Amino acid sequence: MLTCADLDKLAEYFACGDLEFDFEHGDEERRQMILEFLEKLMDLADQADELATKLIFKGGMLQQLAGLKDQK
Repeated sequence: MLTCADLDKLAEYFACGDLEFDFEHGDEERRQMILEFLEKLMDLADQADELATKLIFKGGMLQQLAGLKDQK
């Protein structure tokens, strides 16, 4: 499993401009790899959003939080 540290490294790679530099100065194969990577990442982000929503609202997290408030 990826860790938050792995995601932080990826975020830094995006924020510092290295990905953009790699794309602009890469050959066609490298550019295609970067675009495929970004597309896959966006697909995974959509899946993560769906899963988080399911876990929070259907899976009981929201119900657990509501139960804690009721006990106070």
